[in-house]
Amino acid sequence: MARKPGRISSNGSPNGSAAAAFYRAVLAMVNRSRIPALVGGGYAVNCYTGINRGTKDIDIFCRAGDYPRILKQAADHGFHTEVEDERWIAKIKRGKLFCDVIFGSANLLAPVTDLWFQQQHRCRVFGVPVNLIPPTELILSKAFIMDRIKFDGNDIVHVILAKHGVIDWRRLLSYLDVHWEVLLVHILRFRYIYPFARDAIPAWLVDELVGRVRLQGTTPLPQKKACRGRVFSLADFEVDVTEWGFADAVGDEKKIGGEKR
Repeated sequence: MARKPGRISSNGSPNGSAAAAFYRAVLAMVNRSRIPALVGGGYAVNCYTGINRGTKDIDIFCRAGDYPRILKQAADHGFHTEVEDERWIAKIKRGKLFCDVIFGSANLLAPVTDLWFQQQHRCRVFGVPVNLIPPTELILSKAFIMDRIKFDGNDIVHVILAKHGVIDWRRLLSYLDVHWEVLLVHILRFRYIYPFARDAIPAWLVDELVGRVRLQGTTPLPQKKACRGRVFSLADFEVDVTEWGFADAVGDEKKIGGEKR
C-alpha cells in the first residue's frame, strides 16, 4: 500500500491562485535561505497518501533555534511575521494568508529535534521541491491533536496505511514512551478501520503495548488524581482542574512552588 511522495498543485489550496502564489513564494524563500525546514501538516499527508485535500495554510517545521532565522528571511522578503507563542509557533503572513512556522507543539510534548532531519522525503508542493516531515515524526506531530473541533487521528491512519513500511516504529515508541496509551489508541483505530491491513503494524509493537496494559493491571493505582486530558484539549478538560480538583497533566493545578494558591 506504500505510495511514493507525489506532487501537490494549486488544487490543494482552498483560496485559489493568490494563495498558491503566496505559498510558492514562501517555500521558495525558505529553500533559498538554506535553513533546514520540513513541510508537515495536511500537505505532507497529501504527498504521502495521494490525497489532494485543501488546507488553510502550510505548516513549515524547523528547530527552535532556526525559527527566528526563518522569520528574519521572511521579513527581508517583505512578508509580515509574528510570534504567536514563543514556546512552539510563529507565522509568516500576507494579508489573510499565512504559513505556520512550527518548532514544537501546543502541549510542549513534541519539540522538533535533529532526529526529524535524519531522513529525506522529497515532494513538490505548488511546484517547489521541499523536504517533508518523515512519516514517523508526522505521526508524532499529530498524535495529540484530539480536540472537540480538530482531530488528526484519521490523518494518522492514512499515513500508516500508505507508509507503514518506512515508519520507524521503535523511534515512534521512544517518542511516546511515557504516552504509550496514546500510541495504542491510534494503532487500535488503524486495526479497526483497516482490518485487512492489521499486519502493517509490527506484531512486536502490538505485543509490547498490550503487555503494558496487562502489566499495568498488576500495579497500584496512582495516588495522584491527575487528568491528562489537557494534553489533547486545554478547553475541554479545564473543568477537571479548575473545578473538580484533579491535578493537571504537568503538575498540580492548585499549587505553585509547593504552596497552595
